[in-house]
Amino acid sequence: MGKKDKKKKDGTKKDGPKKTGQQEPAARDWVPVGAPSGDGSGQPAGTKLGRKDYEAELARLQGELVALQEWVKSTGAKICIVFEGRDTAGKGGTIKRIVERVSPRVFRVVALPTPTEREKSQMYLQRYMAHFPAAGEVVIFDRSWYNRAGVERVMGFCTPDQTAQFLRMTPLVEKAMVDSGIILLKYWLEVSEDEQTRRLQGRINDPRKTWKLSPMDLDSYSRWYDYSRARDAMFEATDTAWGPWYVADTDDKKRGRLNIITHLLSQIPYEPFPEPAVKLPKRQKAGDYREPRLTVRHIPTPF
Repeated sequence: MGKKDKKKKDGTKKDGPKKTGQQEPAARDWVPVGAPSGDGSGQPAGTKLGRKDYEAELARLQGELVALQEWVKSTGAKICIVFEGRDTAGKGGTIKRIVERVSPRVFRVVALPTPTEREKSQMYLQRYMAHFPAAGEVVIFDRSWYNRAGVERVMGFCTPDQTAQFLRMTPLVEKAMVDSGIILLKYWLEVSEDEQTRRLQGRINDPRKTWKLSPMDLDSYSRWYDYSRARDAMFEATDTAWGPWYVADTDDKKRGRLNIITHLLSQIPYEPFPEPAVKLPKRQKAGDYREPRLTVRHIPTPF
């Protein structure tokens, strides 16, 4: 971000990613969603990304996210990022890396629980609208209003008519969001059948991850192609010029995270944040202060 264009060997300029701030329509003649795609790393598909390389690039990108944060604060920009995808596709891990080094006062993660009876009586998108960003905020939805097009449709929590109404209405709502000045980014994280199986088995066998499993997760696992049909219908109805879907292959979690953050940054016209000249002031002298003789409770130090 902010770096000069690199030159090819023949002396011509190589175009870097452009930060336009304008959502471009996604292509209608997509590659099949589950198909592998290049990640721009220059390494052959399937090559393992080393931990040091991953952590170095992640640190650089997180520095850019801080620059984005300062731009959002100074300009009053409003950014809304939606993460959807199959179970185990890596939504939570990606979001964690995005917000790891930024302020929770600017970057806010929204993961709504099951709706209350009162919320069920409201217009479907109403409970999500309360969390839309105000000036100077980045709101990240860890699953969103698209639950209606996915899990609710597949698991029978809504009627076919309700799903159809949602798919008709959502592009209009998102157009109103964008017209109000919100930068809207929608990501679908795709994982293969084999990799999803491997990750679910890992959750079953790892006591640190068993909380991620629920009876619904297991039921959803058996409905792979029902979810595929729901996803395809959702893309067809809600992929628009103002709210396009961006698909990220996440069988390789590390590459997936880097690719998503890189793309996210390329879609927002932020400016590099100038590093402030900071110098620590001198501390005051102790003067007449003396450490008091108080009984305090120190925690045990087994490490």
